[in-house]
Amino acid sequence: MRDPLVRAEMKRAGVWFGIAAALALAVLLVQPLLLIFAGLVFASMLDGGARLLGRVLPIGRSWRITIVLLAALAFIAGVFYWTGVEIANQAEQLWVTLQAQGTRFIAWLSGMGIVPAQKDLMDFGRQALGSIGRITGYVGTVFGALTSAFLVIVIGLFIALEPRLYERGLAWLIPTRQRPHTRVTIDRMAHTMRRLMAGRLLGMVVEGILTWIALSIGGVPIALLLGILTGLLAFIPNVGAFISGVIMVAVGFSAGVDTGLWAIGTYFVVQTFDGYVLLPIVARKTVDLPPALTLGTQILLGTLLGFMGLLLADPITAMIKVWLERGSEREEEKAATS
Repeated sequence: MRDPLVRAEMKRAGVWFGIAAALALAVLLVQPLLLIFAGLVFASMLDGGARLLGRVLPIGRSWRITIVLLAALAFIAGVFYWTGVEIANQAEQLWVTLQAQGTRFIAWLSGMGIVPAQKDLMDFGRQALGSIGRITGYVGTVFGALTSAFLVIVIGLFIALEPRLYERGLAWLIPTRQRPHTRVTIDRMAHTMRRLMAGRLLGMVVEGILTWIALSIGGVPIALLLGILTGLLAFIPNVGAFISGVIMVAVGFSAGVDTGLWAIGTYFVVQTFDGYVLLPIVARKTVDLPPALTLGTQILLGTLLGFMGLLLADPITAMIKVWLERGSEREEEKAATS
C-alpha cells in the first residue's frame, strides 16, 4: 500500500465500486427516489406561487407558502363542495358509458375479424393485469396512492419552507472546488422547474375550462367531469391529451352521432389552441422540449417505472437538459480560458 501506483489503482477501483453500488441502490430504491423527486416538483410549485405572491404582498416567505397551500386546498375543497354530488353522479355515469362503448367497440372489431372473440380478449386482459410486476405495485392500491401523495406534499412543503437549508446540505456532499458550479446548476434547475410547472398548471386550467364550456354548448353528457379529467391529464404531455380525447369521443358518441362529432371537433379545437397558441407562449418562458424527446422519455420511464415514471418524465427530461447545457457551458468556459 505504500506504493503510489497501488494506492492510485485502489482509489480508482473504489470509485468504480462506489458507482456500481450507487446504481444498484438506485434500482432498488427507484420508487422512493421518484417520490422524493415528486416532492421537489411540488416544492417548485409552492415556491413559484410564493414568489408570485411576494410581488404584491410583502410578508414572510413561510406565510406566503402557507397562503398558497391553503388557497390550493380551499379551491379543491370548494370545487368538490359545490359540484361534489354532480361529479360523483357523472363519475358513475362515465364508468357505465365507457364500459358500454368499450363492449360495442370490441364486438365490432371481433365481427370484423380484427381481434379475437370477446371472451378470449377478456381472458388476455386478466392475464396481462395479473402479470404487472412489483415495481408498479407500490402505488397500485388506493392506500398506497394516498400515502404517496401525503409524502409528496410533506416533502415539498418542508423543502419550499427552507430551500437554502437543503441547498447547503447538498453542497456538503460536493467537493469544494465544484460547489460554485453546482450552485449555479441547482439554481438554473430550480428556475426551470418553476417555469415548467407554472406553464403546465396554466395549460391544465385553460384546457379544462375550454373543454367544459365547449362540451356543455354541444350537449355532450358529463361535460364538467370531462373538463376536469382533461385538465388533470394535461399534466402529462402527449399521452394525457390522447387519453382525454378517447374518453371525450367515447362519451360523445354514446349520446348520438352529432354529439360525437361535436366532441371530436372540441378535442381538435382545444388541442390546436394549446399547441399553436398557448404552448409557444409558455415555451418561450419555460424550457423548450422537443415533443419526440418527451414522448420517448415517457415511453421509457413509463415502461421501467410505471405510472410515476410516466407522470414525472417531463420534469426529469427538463432537469437532464439543464444539467447537460450547464456542462456544455463549463466546457466552453474552460476552452476559452485555456
